[in-house]
Amino acid sequence: MTSTDQHKDDQHFVSFYDFDSDVLGDVKLPSNIEIHDVTLRDGEQQAGITFRRDDKIKIATLLSESGVDRIEAGMPSVSAEDAKVVKEISHLGLGSKIYAFARCMKQDVDNAIAADVDGIVMEIPSSDHLIKHAYGWDVEKAVKLSVEATSYAHEHGLRVTFFTIDATRAPFDTFWKIAGQVIKDGHMDSFALADTFGVLNPQATTFFIKKIKSKTDKPVEIHAHNDFGLAVANTISAVLGGASTIHVSLTGIGERSGNASLEESVMALKYLYGINTKINTRMLRSLAVLARERSGVKFPPQKPIVGDGIFSVESGILTSWWRRLEKSNMPLEMFPFLPEVVGHTNVEIINGKKSGIDTIYYKADKFGIKLDESEALTVLRKLKNISLARKGPISDEELKALMDKNL
Repeated sequence: MTSTDQHKDDQHFVSFYDFDSDVLGDVKLPSNIEIHDVTLRDGEQQAGITFRRDDKIKIATLLSESGVDRIEAGMPSVSAEDAKVVKEISHLGLGSKIYAFARCMKQDVDNAIAADVDGIVMEIPSSDHLIKHAYGWDVEKAVKLSVEATSYAHEHGLRVTFFTIDATRAPFDTFWKIAGQVIKDGHMDSFALADTFGVLNPQATTFFIKKIKSKTDKPVEIHAHNDFGLAVANTISAVLGGASTIHVSLTGIGERSGNASLEESVMALKYLYGINTKINTRMLRSLAVLARERSGVKFPPQKPIVGDGIFSVESGILTSWWRRLEKSNMPLEMFPFLPEVVGHTNVEIINGKKSGIDTIYYKADKFGIKLDESEALTVLRKLKNISLARKGPISDEELKALMDKNL
């Protein structure tokens, strides 16, 4: 049993078990993973989200600045406006490769070509039941359309990612009849496994990716949905199985319960597995806030990595910890990474019902006020009563006023 010091530096402090050689066994971790962001396509497919032109331009620009490798800018076939914006993003001169999303139809390919994108993600249903009941096709039609359209896209200079809808609920032979035929007679530069309905568990995800890798040497990508809250876990499990590109969205927005979130996936890969991406993690908070502003979709204050409240403390016990740790400059005894690592603000002590006597002493020090024990307990009692009646915290200004009244 061996471990390394990868679990800790001056920016983060996680478990050394994450890097114990016995934990992953013979799994060979990649040094880097490619990020394919789907915020502007699958993210916008979340019911109620509408991105306007300026929203898409702003999001695409910041995504590129953050280090995203590929941006799925939209589906040109949706509307003339969508096609226009995808083309405009293609012409921005961003550092990211720009992709379009398309059905396996020549017209969709033509629309992508007209948008001057670098690559195209081409979707086809791959489970026999969905092909039959949702599309009214047979498997042979899915094969024919896939071969024709992917070949056509390749002939016109597009990099092709072949994307199989509902592959994870399909018998492998059915799914592979389509994918294998595209490899043989059509074209794919990479293969994207789509867990369309979020139904894989992490172990099955690793197994599925490995099974695909045993059939082809094409790069494999993972597109995980979050119906059971496992999109990030499944994304990481896919990487452990050999996937080299992950599909993610800002704050996890997307169809139904959403996609794997960019910020959670990137941070977990980096700090829990030692797998790098090109992402500047210090931009994660600003990216999430931008997504919230432009989509109108709020995220909870405890949202991992980017939530408003993840560096906020109210509990009296934890405030007692922080009172000592702040003086010793040892924040990583209390948090797994520093706020600035993800572009967050500093630790904030909240004044509320769960505050303790150390909260009063801590804030009194900040205000330059001296309180004896009796005065501090009086202020604490009043703070708790006000917070309980309000069902929420009170501001520092209100707390200072309470202290001033008890001097």
